[in-house]
Amino acid sequence: MERRIFHGDLSPYDISRALIAHFNRNNLVAQQFGKGNQLIVQIATRQRPSSGGQTALSVILEEYEDGVAVQLGQQNWLGVAASLGVTALSAFRNPFSLLGRLDDLAQDIEHLQLSEQIWQVIENVARLHGASFEISERLRRLVCEYCRSANPTGESNCIACGAPLGDVQPRTCSNCGFVVKSEETICPNCGQRL
Repeated sequence: MERRIFHGDLSPYDISRALIAHFNRNNLVAQQFGKGNQLIVQIATRQRPSSGGQTALSVILEEYEDGVAVQLGQQNWLGVAASLGVTALSAFRNPFSLLGRLDDLAQDIEHLQLSEQIWQVIENVARLHGASFEISERLRRLVCEYCRSANPTGESNCIACGAPLGDVQPRTCSNCGFVVKSEETICPNCGQRL
């Protein structure tokens, strides 16, 4: 399960609405479950699709500190694999039968790219709302360990007491947006080297 965090003026509802608008068409159906600060959008093939195999994928959207955490579930692709198997077997028996299964083949390939399409829609919505993997302005405030005063990011010393702030500077993973500690070299969320 892949998880990314988008910081900024973005809500789970904004992403849910965009996913439903984009995927609730043709052979796919998209529906939202839950309400408030946690939503689940399920994207699946319609019952008895006109071409291709069955697939389904869930997107979990949670309100996160100054943004939204997005997690994609594992795609159910067994129906797509079965449809591709039927196409391969038909082509093996009679290569001309492939012409009759071109719609199935195209639909199956599109379904295999579903998670990439979902991330594209989510990243477009985040960009439109000014959200990104970069830490939000509110989270950029540093709290002095000695006097507990809030300080802007980048300050080397506390503006109230003058204590050094170098080790408490917050940052985010450039791959997934997870807020990491300054001493961490590998993101605990996605495993990418920082």
